[in-house]
Amino acid sequence: MTQSKKILIADDEPNIVISLEFLMKREGFDVSIAGDGEEAIAKIRSDSPDLVLLDVMMPKKSGFDVCQEVKADPALSSTRILMLTAKGRDTEMAKGLALGADAYMTKPFSTKDLVDQVHQLLGSNA
Repeated sequence: MTQSKKILIADDEPNIVISLEFLMKREGFDVSIAGDGEEAIAKIRSDSPDLVLLDVMMPKKSGFDVCQEVKADPALSSTRILMLTAKGRDTEMAKGLALGADAYMTKPFSTKDLVDQVHQLLGSNA
């Protein structure tokens, strides 16, 4: 049996966390949660997730700051990051991708689109 992929959900909105956690566990992923940017970085360092679902607007450190820090660290830079945000402006998306995010989705998103994107980033089949 192959080990399930690890996903870190970094979001400070409880309802979003609950729905993302349910969705990712249903897909068979091993899920952990971070409620702010500093906790997200700590968990990325300790847990080595395969993918981070990263909210842009978080306390302590924004998703942009987390993304920049992770991608700048050679030990962490291969971590895949899917940024999730209510800020859908093109400038926000460009900023996230410029900082190294692997993909960017705007809330609200369809669960099918999110699951498809996660599988695509992880190279797994839905």
